[in-house]
Amino acid sequence: MNVARLLPSGSLSAPAPRFWGLAGMIILLSVVLTACGFHLKGVAPLPFNTIYTNITDNSAFGANLRRALLASSPQSRFVERPQEAEAVLQQVSLSRYQREISINAKGQVEEYELQLTFVFELLDAKGRYVLPPTTLTVMREVPYDAEAVQAKDSEIEMIFRDMEQSLINRIVRRLSSPDVTSAYHFMSSQPEASSMEEMELLPTRPQAPL
Repeated sequence: MNVARLLPSGSLSAPAPRFWGLAGMIILLSVVLTACGFHLKGVAPLPFNTIYTNITDNSAFGANLRRALLASSPQSRFVERPQEAEAVLQQVSLSRYQREISINAKGQVEEYELQLTFVFELLDAKGRYVLPPTTLTVMREVPYDAEAVQAKDSEIEMIFRDMEQSLINRIVRRLSSPDVTSAYHFMSSQPEASSMEEMELLPTRPQAPL
């Protein structure tokens, strides 16, 4: 039996308008949710709109960190001077460490331990701690072959790059965590200290020694 002959003219193409109508509704709903502040899973906005950091974007680590923070918090932007920022992300140190953890009978290294350590702090516009100095560490173990030094050194560099990305993900999660958000809003609600006694009650960044 020819089914097409039993259907009214135009019935075979009827689903197309319904499909496009449904697609339009989905797009409209997405726009409305975005306008209302809805964020997809995995996107955690920062509690401030302007941020200054001393982490240079000339390095792969600094450039990737800035991109990750802006991707997580599209309403935020980096500014050139700390005086223009609602928050300051300060790098205290970033260090790589590589040590031997296994040596063969010939005295050749068989395995290395790689460690990447980042120490940072987050301050509000008045220089008060939102997040005190915090240390994040990533560690990996990698086998080593003394017969292929160049290849292994290139592999170690790639692993360090991967560790940097892991570190960046942790930094983004830490800065957008509920406790940091609460701490920032609490500090923002506090009036600027007008006396020495009030200053002592608020967590501020210690002055660097002369």
